[in-house]
Amino acid sequence: MEVCYQLPVLPLDRLVPKHVLSRRGAISFSSSSSLFGAPDPRQLSQRRGAISYDSSDQTALYIRMLGDVRVRSQVGFEPEGRISHPYLCIDFRTLHSEYEPQPSTSTAPERRVHRLLSFQRYLHSSRLLRGVPQQIPLHILDEDYTGQARCMLEKVGNWNFDIFLFDRLTNGNSLITLTFHLLNQYGLVELFQLDMVKLWRFLVMVQEDYHSDNPYHNAIHAADVTQAMYCYMREPMLAKSLTSCDILLGLLAAATHDLDHPGVNQPFLIKTDHYLATLYRNTSVLENHHWKSAVGLLRETGLFSHLPAEDSLNMERELGSLILATDISRQNDYLSRFRRHLDQENLCLSNASHRHFILQMALKCADICNPCRPWELSKRWSEKVTEEFFQQGDIEKKHKLEVSPLYDREINTVGNIQIGFMTHVAEPLFAEWTRFSDTRLSQTMLGYMGLNKASWSGLQQEQTSVSKEAELGSQYLIQTHQMP
Repeated sequence: MEVCYQLPVLPLDRLVPKHVLSRRGAISFSSSSSLFGAPDPRQLSQRRGAISYDSSDQTALYIRMLGDVRVRSQVGFEPEGRISHPYLCIDFRTLHSEYEPQPSTSTAPERRVHRLLSFQRYLHSSRLLRGVPQQIPLHILDEDYTGQARCMLEKVGNWNFDIFLFDRLTNGNSLITLTFHLLNQYGLVELFQLDMVKLWRFLVMVQEDYHSDNPYHNAIHAADVTQAMYCYMREPMLAKSLTSCDILLGLLAAATHDLDHPGVNQPFLIKTDHYLATLYRNTSVLENHHWKSAVGLLRETGLFSHLPAEDSLNMERELGSLILATDISRQNDYLSRFRRHLDQENLCLSNASHRHFILQMALKCADICNPCRPWELSKRWSEKVTEEFFQQGDIEKKHKLEVSPLYDREINTVGNIQIGFMTHVAEPLFAEWTRFSDTRLSQTMLGYMGLNKASWSGLQQEQTSVSKEAELGSQYLIQTHQMP
């Protein structure tokens, strides 16, 4: 869940301490910033990992230190005399996690470190500071399991690839293992002269910044999208046209497209006056955050630091363009443009802008391809995404907010949500993708989606029949008890 972690020890009229500003991560100020004294932006932009925003960003402050600690801008605070919405101070991740109280004997330096870490990394570091080892060591696997994972990677281009099994075989490191393997398989590590240590560190930090407590928007979903993106880039139309840079950006965009997702949607962030909604002016809020978080990690790890500055900036911009395309609220815009290109038959994949557009459409397909997977995988993903919807609905009820459509577990079912999603979102998109790339894979996806939709319809009918029988049974019992 999203962190909204405040630093209570810093009053608004005090400067940010030097030990904070010297930490690695990303800080950006807008030109209007007066919060914490607003240091010279030129000094900030020279710091490793700093993200700069142009003058159109009207919010004051965005801090990213060792992950995702944030301090809200002044506009993020409610003006005096107005009651702030209670949700503003809720830590998203604590909704699904037990908070670990710190021993009262903690030293001052330890407490200072704790305040600077994101919630996830805070829990990890506090265990280390107390000498408590990790429960599951990272990347330590039994040889039998690593062997099975390697066997699965040999079939990573198979549409029936079971990402849940792969995640178990890699000890929960499916995103790291899969992305690293695909980058190597394409020869991109050598071609772009990527430092192996920096690359590994980048992938580890990307996986860590996905919230494992999210039922759906977590690192396994990112790994699944990355695997789907790989399948699409292997399609003949793309395989013969994509450049190495296109492939690198496609894989990185898939791996980071939901980075640091809070487990709630954009309308929720807007109606609770969340600082991210303010920062991005209620426009593609989550997607902008995923992109900026990815750029922060790229700069923090220095993965592209050996490239010319202009090339590195171009890659960051194109990465952002791909991630922003996953905004579901702009689905019709992209779909209409795609349909228009196909109707006019004017797509030319030797044109860089056209290739980039097709990469955007491929990533959009990969992001919502769950209805096109085999039933067992599709059903599992459907249950996960619906549970995340329902958890948001529960939070909205708890805080007396209007419950978002489809997010009320008392009214909706997995089946009716999925049937509606397939009908209005997935089917139109994949129909156009099949027009563009009419291959065995495309036909397989459409076939699975048709079967899955029929399966959900069948389950819906069964549930309706059971409900009617239960209702009739209740009425019979009532009438029986009323008889003399």
